[in-house]
Amino acid sequence: MSKKNINVAVSAADVQAIKDAFALILNKLPFLVNLTSAERKASFKAGPDSSSFVQNALTAAQDNPNILPANFSTPEFKNDVDLLAVLTEFNTMAASVASQIDDTRMAVGSEAMQQASQVYTYVKTASKVTPGLKPVAEQLGERFKKAARQKKPPKP
Repeated sequence: MSKKNINVAVSAADVQAIKDAFALILNKLPFLVNLTSAERKASFKAGPDSSSFVQNALTAAQDNPNILPANFSTPEFKNDVDLLAVLTEFNTMAASVASQIDDTRMAVGSEAMQQASQVYTYVKTASKVTPGLKPVAEQLGERFKKAARQKKPPKP
């Protein structure tokens, strides 16, 4: 890991400001939708390779309005194309932030688990001679018992 120790605290004010920023984003994009799995499967996919196709189709529609049926709205099509470009940019930015948050969460989680394992080792050792620590050692040990049960292969 490139970051050996992340020793940072996020203030309550900063946590609230970040939550408020997410709320602001959702407030500014009230039209966001959640698609079901079936809707995702049934949708045309407009990935990065499709952007030139979509843009070229818009140009063709704008240059040749006489070939389109009367119920086809080129201005609505243009609005969709413009919104797609903006949302793609937002998605790229959000994905980058989400990736950094996830990587940092993983690094900090790894640090915390390593430190928790050290505490467990100390508690387990001390529980042999310190009254009242045995239940704490057993409680901490539950995490490893669960992990061991999950790793056991099923009996044939």
